[in-house]
Amino acid sequence: MNPDLLLPVITSIAWLVVCCVSLASYRLKWSQMLKMALIWVVIFGGLFLIVEWFLVARDTASALL
Repeated sequence: MNPDLLLPVITSIAWLVVCCVSLASYRLKWSQMLKMALIWVVIFGGLFLIVEWFLVARDTASALL
């Protein structure tokens, strides 16, 4: 992993914790809460993968020039 991505990964995990805590405040059933938490994990994971892909594509393009 690129050292420049360490801060965004940590902040993404922190936001994920905030989302989980706010979700827990609704006192839903475990199955509903797990489903919503997994949805948040997929959202953050997808955004992370998109950003990582753009960074790799940018580095590859600059290496070709």
